[in-house]
Amino acid sequence: MKRRNLVMGLTAAAALTAVCGGSVMAAELPAFNELNIEDYTDLEADIKILTDRTDIVDTVYAGYVDLFNETFPNIHVTYEAVSDYAEAVTLRITSGDWGDICFIPDTVEKTELSTYFAPLGDYEAMDEIYYNMNANSDGDTVYGIPNGGNTPGILINKNVWAEAGITEYPTTPEEFIDDLQLIKDNTDAIPLYTNFADGWPLGQWTGYIGIPSNADPDYAENVMPHKANPFAKPEDGMYGPYALFYMLYEPVARGLVEEDPASTDWESSKARIGSGEIATMVLQSWAINQCKDLAEDPDAIDYIPMPITVNGVQALLVNSNYCYGINNQVSEDNQLASMVYVKWLIEESPIMSDEGNIPERKDQPVPDSLANFDGLEMMTNAKEVEPGLKNEVANESEVLTDANVAKVVEGALAGTPFDDIMNEWNERWAEAQDYVGVEVTE
Repeated sequence: MKRRNLVMGLTAAAALTAVCGGSVMAAELPAFNELNIEDYTDLEADIKILTDRTDIVDTVYAGYVDLFNETFPNIHVTYEAVSDYAEAVTLRITSGDWGDICFIPDTVEKTELSTYFAPLGDYEAMDEIYYNMNANSDGDTVYGIPNGGNTPGILINKNVWAEAGITEYPTTPEEFIDDLQLIKDNTDAIPLYTNFADGWPLGQWTGYIGIPSNADPDYAENVMPHKANPFAKPEDGMYGPYALFYMLYEPVARGLVEEDPASTDWESSKARIGSGEIATMVLQSWAINQCKDLAEDPDAIDYIPMPITVNGVQALLVNSNYCYGINNQVSEDNQLASMVYVKWLIEESPIMSDEGNIPERKDQPVPDSLANFDGLEMMTNAKEVEPGLKNEVANESEVLTDANVAKVVEGALAGTPFDDIMNEWNERWAEAQDYVGVEVTE
């Protein structure tokens, strides 16, 4: 409900901003994909970036600024770390006086992007060069460029998996659960760590809906909003959202997780998977380097694909990280300097390798940390036919919230049949579809 209230407040503020003034983006500013940053080495500006990375803002990010200033000495860049990022920044951007660059919060609806952010270029032109142009676009205009990509997979300690006798990584949900049982039987490690107590890590599971669970670029944004009973078990195999959440429910039901899920701790878990106390965590690929940095043996940390195969296909989703957006209320020079810095960051700085991201440019190779994904079909989510519809249905149903995913764990602990949980989700999804007024297909 908090997110929905934020969105309602943001929509009202958007209307006020539209009345008081719009973008100062000048027509002569180049499109992001056509920008040659070497043409602006003498540009002068002071720009500020809001970031959620409170842990590295004074170290790693400060180092990027120093490196940037070797070529662009007159663009002075300041980072501001923001706690409770989404809520705080949602409130700040409505004022227009927040800085020059931010990670666009998920609370900003696509129809509101033009109210706050400068247009970066044409969707089709940018889509040829960069991944996930649909992440923050409205129709044919792009307003946000991702800080690279991540892919949904499974973080493991490969030494523990080997000790358990596992010689091939799983490709189906059943094989995954069997492997967790082997880990419990043959090692002292926790087979699967849920990170239940912190809540937000459970929300990671919803990011696997679509390409990782269905091998379909259209599923998440264009099929699921219209689909009847999307959480039902498919008749032709073990895949889709049903299979995905079964991989959370069944290990809990079988005791293949931590003894007391209510006592989990995210920060310590990053080190514990490196030490071998934890064998497996379901997190997206951004977590690889964070865990390696704390590991006794960084080489023990490995990353494997989500074990769901659809008609013989296991797919790699190139998912969008947070997107950089540029304030359309600042001066033309500041908008241009912001474009220069963001383009330098995603194309020339070491940020992609430092954070273990899939490079934003399609012509750059994936990181070594994704070696186990070699040979998988590489996909990005399709452009939305009806922008924002999936979020509208999801928000109304409240099915895909962190708290609701936590009910899968709670249900497994209480002995609630898995199909009962999925049936309830289908009912709530149907009610939301009816409320939103979407056409439902089988």
